[in-house]
Amino acid sequence: MKTVVVLGGYGNFGKRIVENLSKIENITLVIAGRNLNKSSALVESLGAISTAKLEPLFIDIFAENFDEQLASLSPYLVIHTSGPFQGQDYRVPKACIECGAHYIDLADDRRFVCDITNLDNQAKAKGVSIVSGASSVPGLSSAVIERYQSQFSSIEAINLSIAPGNKAERGLATVEAILSYTGHPLNVFKEGRWQDVYGWMDSNVNDFGSYVGKRYLANVDVPDLELFPHRYEVKQQVSFQAGLELSLLHKTMVGMAYLSKIGLVKNWAPLSKAIVSASNFFLPLGSDKGAMEVVICGVGEQGNTKKVKWTLYAPKGNGPYIPTLSTIILASKLLNNEANESSKITGATPCVGLFELSEFDTYFDALEIQYEELIE
Repeated sequence: MKTVVVLGGYGNFGKRIVENLSKIENITLVIAGRNLNKSSALVESLGAISTAKLEPLFIDIFAENFDEQLASLSPYLVIHTSGPFQGQDYRVPKACIECGAHYIDLADDRRFVCDITNLDNQAKAKGVSIVSGASSVPGLSSAVIERYQSQFSSIEAINLSIAPGNKAERGLATVEAILSYTGHPLNVFKEGRWQDVYGWMDSNVNDFGSYVGKRYLANVDVPDLELFPHRYEVKQQVSFQAGLELSLLHKTMVGMAYLSKIGLVKNWAPLSKAIVSASNFFLPLGSDKGAMEVVICGVGEQGNTKKVKWTLYAPKGNGPYIPTLSTIILASKLLNNEANESSKITGATPCVGLFELSEFDTYFDALEIQYEELIE
């Protein structure tokens, strides 16, 4: 039996990954983290429907003996969901390399994801796959661009946005990650050169179409901002924005960003728990509908101006499943020994261009998630 360790396996994203992987036969699925009660509760709730063997485990990734404890499990694959990844070092992927385990994370931190290539030689020497950022971005977002890239002779701009519904479940780690750069400078490729913008500023309204409608957006820091300009030879701009459905909450965040920009508040992240608690009072408002949009602009193969707009719609509060799908697809491939055979995953790499967009379709259908394309 192959052992799969899910760090933070009872968290907002971890529990969704565990729920899916528990349907795989002949694996031991270890739900690991610092709260054994939550881990055990998830094992109990899934026990009756799971075909995998489930085990709870107390483990602290920051403990001095973490690498030894992980090695004692002889894992085939480790999935790291314990964010926020801002400020984390590479102790977890390094421990995986040392014990010969494959590794996948859902990191959204630009430096963590982009610099994972520093472990490439070590990972290749051990023959393991180390993949960072297997989430909505850059995992799914790059799959969308890869699908349409061949239709362009050159790409002028890539603009990405995500708009979750207000009733979608909030993960503390995700909120803490966003607050860590709210009002801080973000280096982006804009107007054909690298320049700074500020986190959760440049607020605007985007129309996602009839299903979701108009949503507020503001600057968010993601690995795509650094990875895509070079990979896709973008001439002018790569942008990423996200927003809150309720205008009051969104504008409050913009105000917080301004206070940080002018130096009155150094970092909002330490107030994450209080801010999440306060936002929960607004849960009855808004909707459970979310959207993701990828817009590619450039020159078509015939020298014509070309634009592709790909829009994904998530109903019934299913938006939080989307960040887990890249990891689930990769994990399933590794467990079936497909990923390495395809030669797409070697050593340590950001999760860019590792999928066909069609690989998500089965999961989208199960979650009633739909997407549409508009080509002009």
